[in-house]
Amino acid sequence: MNQFSRRMFLATAAAVAPVSAATRKMTMQLSCGAIGVKADQWQSLDYAARYGFESIDAYTAPLAAMSGADLDRLKQQMADKKIVWANAGLPVDFRQSEEKFADDLKKLPEQARGLQRASVNRVTTWLSPTSDSLTYIENFKQHVRRIKEMAIVLGDSGHRLGLEYVGPKTSWTARRYPFIHSMREMKELIAETGRSNIGFVLDSWHWYTAGESAVELRTLTNKDVVSIDLNDAPSGIPVDQQKDGSRELPTATGVIDVASFLNTLNELGCDAPVRCEPFNQPLRNMPADQALETTASALKKAFALIRS
Repeated sequence: MNQFSRRMFLATAAAVAPVSAATRKMTMQLSCGAIGVKADQWQSLDYAARYGFESIDAYTAPLAAMSGADLDRLKQQMADKKIVWANAGLPVDFRQSEEKFADDLKKLPEQARGLQRASVNRVTTWLSPTSDSLTYIENFKQHVRRIKEMAIVLGDSGHRLGLEYVGPKTSWTARRYPFIHSMREMKELIAETGRSNIGFVLDSWHWYTAGESAVELRTLTNKDVVSIDLNDAPSGIPVDQQKDGSRELPTATGVIDVASFLNTLNELGCDAPVRCEPFNQPLRNMPADQALETTASALKKAFALIRS
């Protein structure tokens, strides 16, 4: 993958087509920021249509500032191009001080209404798997309270909140106190909030590094899955030594069983958006068109593994 030439890409892309949308509900998501491509909301839509993606990130602040006429025009272009919304990032920093959290939370209702106006209904974020100052129980209680408060606000605007656990051992042992880094632990946190509009951001990378399999995935329902990240892992590195900032595009190495991951979720009737988030420097160094082509090819190849 790292030495993937343009000529090789074009030859491969011609032979790879995504599985028919009739056999799945998951959408191939373009997340420009996740692959190092700079694009505003309009450019993201154009890129998605050009390269064969089916859903796009929602940019919270620009959408909130958009006039009614421009928003209507954007929605019409999305409909014409058959592109739907994927998700927006959570605009609240809940990992730092109480003051920072409270300040951001005050802004959330207006931001959520802006997303609602644009018909975006999925909001996602991730949890730090460790802390220097809070024990697991202290961190758990703080997360339950803060996440519940955010979920109430988002629920009032019809939004689902997706939470991502971070699985690598190199991440959850990096500081003094480990925190949530597995599906089972995240389930406990979600249950403790008592909120029905909270679910998972499922990442094949974290699923793999947490030592999980299709068994864990089958404990979920479509309602539990808000968003999906699809990645592969570098070869030749033991799972406990994998580092979060160095991943590969799906199916690049075959280290992660992407076929099992996607097929199990498809069998659950999962309708979440699926994006690549490889944190891959060679990909980020590519010109925008090549990065988009390469990412689209990887997603299409992965989706072709879904059984009809």
